Amino acid sequence: MDPNPKRPKTVDRVDSVEVVNSSESTQLLCSIDPNRKRAKTVDRVDSAESTQFPDEVLERVLSLIDSHKDRSSVSLVCKDWYNAERWSRRHVFIGNCYSVSPEIVAARFPRIRSVTIKGKPRFSDFNLVPEDWGADIYPWLSVFALAYPFLEELRLKRMAVSDESLEFLATKFCNFKALSLLSCDGFSTDGLKAIATHCKNLTELDIQENGIDDLGGHWLSCFPETLTSLEVLNFASLNSEVSFDALEKLVSRCKSLKVLKVNRNISLDQLQKLLSHCPQLMELGTGAFTQELISGPVTEFKNMFSNCRNLITLSGLWDATPLYLPVIYPACARLTFLNLSYATLRSDELANLLSHCKSLRRLWLLDTVGDKGLEAVGSCCPFLEELRVFPAHPFDQQIFLGVTESGFVSVSRGCPRLRYVLYFCRQMTNAAVAAIAKNCPDFTHFRLCIMNPGQPDYLTKEPMDEAFGSIVKTCTKLQRLAISGLLTDRTFEYIGKYSKNLETLSVAFAGSSDLGMEYVLQGCPKLRKLEIRDCPFGNAALLSGLTKYESMRSLWMSACNVSMNACRALAKEKPRLNVEVIRDEDGADDSQAHKVYVYRTVAGPRRDAPPFVLTL
Repeated sequence: MDPNPKRPKTVDRVDSVEVVNSSESTQLLCSIDPNRKRAKTVDRVDSAESTQFPDEVLERVLSLIDSHKDRSSVSLVCKDWYNAERWSRRHVFIGNCYSVSPEIVAARFPRIRSVTIKGKPRFSDFNLVPEDWGADIYPWLSVFALAYPFLEELRLKRMAVSDESLEFLATKFCNFKALSLLSCDGFSTDGLKAIATHCKNLTELDIQENGIDDLGGHWLSCFPETLTSLEVLNFASLNSEVSFDALEKLVSRCKSLKVLKVNRNISLDQLQKLLSHCPQLMELGTGAFTQELISGPVTEFKNMFSNCRNLITLSGLWDATPLYLPVIYPACARLTFLNLSYATLRSDELANLLSHCKSLRRLWLLDTVGDKGLEAVGSCCPFLEELRVFPAHPFDQQIFLGVTESGFVSVSRGCPRLRYVLYFCRQMTNAAVAAIAKNCPDFTHFRLCIMNPGQPDYLTKEPMDEAFGSIVKTCTKLQRLAISGLLTDRTFEYIGKYSKNLETLSVAFAGSSDLGMEYVLQGCPKLRKLEIRDCPFGNAALLSGLTKYESMRSLWMSACNVSMNACRALAKEKPRLNVEVIRDEDGADDSQAHKVYVYRTVAGPRRDAPPFVLTL
């Protein structure tokens, strides 16, 4: 071993490769080599105190480590471990498609079989990023076709995917097995047709929440009759009818199918036929649960779910009615995840359902269940770890129904294991959030959305500063925080001071001055993503993060008070950052930067930026 190994150059680091302290990977490798010291600083390993492993042994050990953070720590120990990690890695995660180029990835990791890539900023979900902004998958595929001809898995989120790209993927990678598209756009069902036709070994096709041009369900008939390998099939977000005959034949052939999520056009009658072929399912997304679509007695369908003894996840249930909800009761005892975000249930209907669901860990709901429904959650779900409550009518300000602070407090009392919450409501109080933090101190994700911007504590009329102060003071494991309501700089002072493990912060319509953002950037030592919209933060706030941004993944600021000159100053001071300004329509003030996206990169400025994206 080189007696004085050097740390690999940072140019080889992909965005997924984070520098972290020694952890499970170090423990594993030290247990194999007892003479190797566990050092907090892993730049140098003394050859006199270590035993050199054969490359085959070291690569075998590294293949057992799944965490990309742990693998990154291992790669920084010495040259031998760096090279062993390089050759043994099979999966790479890229959190920002512009943080690195596909050429760099291919040179760094020559044996990749699985790739996960994220594209557009998260605020694209709120239509704040133009459709043709970028994040095209094709340049990646063209490089992968040469570097990774045996690529098996591709998982994309917020990427631009064309039908041509899907056809290229289907025809150029002979052993391709798994495709997952989440919140992507630019393709149609013709692209799915190419995947179904050419991918002879497909095990997974997962299509979720995409901006897809739905040209009909003909694509589902294109799977070859010899295909029997499918394990995951999800087309719940598509609208068109598919050939049920083709779907039934496909399901009956694939004896290893574990996940099946159909769209709302599949009736209960048809679902019953499908489940007769795949009682081994672990995750099921149903179609419509309406009376008009049922021909047989309810008891027949109860028996249908009784045979699904491995089912742990249930979703769909579109248009569910009280008459047919009992159909799923036989499967409820084993469920750990129940997604009711498409079922407009009332409180009594939810209470009856949850009385059969004693093992739930995750629950997604619409706010039509009201506070009474959330009381049932607190009473029936003692093991609950994740709760998401979505608004049924998010844009109708005249609707005052839904959930309030009362329902949230009820859940926190009965669900002390709660770790993750996304909660949409129209009113909240400081006292309620303080009680919630006290009842559930182990939150890692806390996302509270008070839907009326600038809403104060509706009882005291005070800002909501103390609410989020309670969260960050009490919940020391917090990693993700989304804040809302009437908030002053005091909230951000609390966040900067107490959020030692915070990685992602989302802010909208909050703050009093530049000090708010400065507090966050001067604190929060683990901050990786900062998302800000419609806040009074300006140039001083932006430039206060000069020493922070290179350790973060990205910063988004829109509708703030940032000037082009401040953005230029940031770009000049930190050339390893890409500072992009997304210009609005013609006639806008050219001196102001209305949308700013800052991210670290080892690939330099983008080569595909459209005219409205200015890279400084």
